[in-house]
Amino acid sequence: MTAKELAPGDMAPDFRLPAFPEGEVELSGLRGKYVVLYFYPKDNTPGCTTESCDFRDSHTVLEKAGAVVLGISRDSLASHKKFADKYSLPFPLLADTEEEVCNAYDVIKMKNMYGKQVRGIERSTFLIDPEGRIAHIWRKVKVKGHVDEVLVRLQESQG
Repeated sequence: MTAKELAPGDMAPDFRLPAFPEGEVELSGLRGKYVVLYFYPKDNTPGCTTESCDFRDSHTVLEKAGAVVLGISRDSLASHKKFADKYSLPFPLLADTEEEVCNAYDVIKMKNMYGKQVRGIERSTFLIDPEGRIAHIWRKVKVKGHVDEVLVRLQESQG
């Protein structure tokens, strides 16, 4: 998969990835539902834990609005299992260990970490509509209030 600048209205790049607890998730298999696809840097880090717990705490509302939540990072399934179990996350965590999906969605960026340049996931969320098109994109996500923004946009997308 090659990276291109995705925009609302574009077809969301399809993928199939190992997931905890589902075993495997294929995006095209979720057609007919809204998908909240959030990319986060690393399991069990402060910002990622807060973001994932915010999605957990709003999961029932998101489900009632017809959305499926998927978290994705470069962590292994074993790491995802520990993270999901520790925080009772009720949605699948996908393991993109080869960075294929991260690259397709153009979320791998150079970041400063303790004064060093490192490649990492830029916290990003994609709202995908039931036809598989991107309805909205959030890049450089600030965790505080993000899930509320996603809920508002989801409700607006449904008219």
